[in-house]
Amino acid sequence: MKADPAPPAPAVEPKAPATAMAILFAISCGHLLNDTVQSLLPALYPLLKAELNLNFTQIGLITLTFQLAASLLQPFVGIYTDRYPQPFSLAAGMILTLIGLIFFSLAGTFELVLFSAALIGVGSSIFHPEASRVARLASGGRYGFAQSLFQVGGNTGSALGPLLAALVIAHGGQSRIAWFAVVPLLGIGLLTRVGRWYRNHLAELNANKAARPPRISAPVSRGRVIAAVAVLAALIFSKFFYLVSLTSYYTFYLIDKFQVSRQNAQLHLFLFLASVAAGTIIGGPVGDRIGRKHVIWVSILGIAPFTLLLPYANLFWCSVLTVVIGLVLSSAFSAILVYAQELIPNRIGLVSGIFFGFAFGMAGIGSAVLGRLADHTSISYVFHVCSFLPLIGLLTAFLPHVERKSPA
Repeated sequence: MKADPAPPAPAVEPKAPATAMAILFAISCGHLLNDTVQSLLPALYPLLKAELNLNFTQIGLITLTFQLAASLLQPFVGIYTDRYPQPFSLAAGMILTLIGLIFFSLAGTFELVLFSAALIGVGSSIFHPEASRVARLASGGRYGFAQSLFQVGGNTGSALGPLLAALVIAHGGQSRIAWFAVVPLLGIGLLTRVGRWYRNHLAELNANKAARPPRISAPVSRGRVIAAVAVLAALIFSKFFYLVSLTSYYTFYLIDKFQVSRQNAQLHLFLFLASVAAGTIIGGPVGDRIGRKHVIWVSILGIAPFTLLLPYANLFWCSVLTVVIGLVLSSAFSAILVYAQELIPNRIGLVSGIFFGFAFGMAGIGSAVLGRLADHTSISYVFHVCSFLPLIGLLTAFLPHVERKSPA
């Protein structure tokens, strides 16, 4: 008697790759080193204003130059690297940052300051799209966690810049900026090692076609994608216009309103930026569990009561409110970026380039606009106007639900 054929084996779900924690920490540290250099610019504004006799409009133009250089190239870098990944572009971007830093330490004119800021911005534009892709590749499917860890490195670097400026440069001069050349040099070495992992990872994917991630269709129609991207753009406008009011002008606000010293004002800026770094790591993992849209709701609209109170607070409560604002607001960008990557799958470099670029561009334009407004009114008036920006977070209601569940 012929035996019955064995039943077919059940289909096995492909197992998600493990999270490459060493690479995530390395790319986060690279982001820290990159943004430490970048954050020296606003920390040096009071020094530059005094030494080069600059007005607030020129201060805003320095930020605008840096941010535009850091933003306009990023979508093009993302488009190119989607087609032709460049593992060692991370280290190349840091080399440009090093050159810009050296020029910045030697700049004796406003025009040379702008050129130095542009070089640092170009280095940033090369670094961010590929670094964001590396974070996603190393995430093991924990996309929110990976982006938050990547972002917290940058935010920590942004917090360290003013602190280092207060400790090292405040009692010296502009030439001391050259001491920080060691920071991008460390970054070049670290990111070269990350580039080798990235190159080997790409070689493994090319050798094993079955291991390549499948193409994923968009979760909603083209029209809804366009509408959602428009809402995300408005939210980024809200976040980064408000954020730049603090990063570029908070020290001037404290000096003008409370007559604190320049060094004391930089320490207050450090507290705010440190709270941003501390809060960033929360948004990604929470978004993985409860959804990015919920995090966006809380992180942008949730700070409105605190921003509306800030212009009326004394020095102590001003410090407390900015720390709360930093903790809550900081989770927004990681959530927005991962949400956009799920909204437009298969174009990670392009999405990262567009959103990093738009964020940097909004910060640059915001700094220039607010600097001009401060020259015509006052720093206090700027903070009154900006306190209403988080109300734009109400637009989050128009975002569709697109998240795919991430591994725990």
